[in-house]
Amino acid sequence: MKRPPPPLLALVAALAQRGLSRGAPPSSGSRRAAAAVTAATSVALAGGASMRFRAQHTTVEPFDPSKASSLVVSGPNSRTRNPMYVGMAGLLVANALRRGSWPGVLPVVVFVAVIDRFQIAAEERALADRFGADYAAYRASVPRWLGTRSFSG
Repeated sequence: MKRPPPPLLALVAALAQRGLSRGAPPSSGSRRAAAAVTAATSVALAGGASMRFRAQHTTVEPFDPSKASSLVVSGPNSRTRNPMYVGMAGLLVANALRRGSWPGVLPVVVFVAVIDRFQIAAEERALADRFGADYAAYRASVPRWLGTRSFSG
């Protein structure tokens, strides 16, 4: 099954947030500040991971993990196995904060569920095949998303 690119899914979620947030009250200064901090943190997380991948001369291509030449476990990848997806989800959270609409959180939940179930699951199978025991040890010590080890898959 062909999967859509994760950035496209994030864009669709952001557009859904826009539709679901019509009629929300205007953004307050505190909401804008919280959204800005969340967005900056999310961009730093995803960008830092992308730079690590490039520094290790490995692919960021999500559809063919077999192209991975090395297992990136440092930097943002020492906190989450999927910092680029966490960054995308964080940008969606920032957008929901800025918009100030509780229904705007629903597309974040859907994005995370779809990425977790379809994209990450496929990537993890390929990485386990490619890197074996090294990936198993990494997977055992670093959560899939954020938080404690028991929270992630």
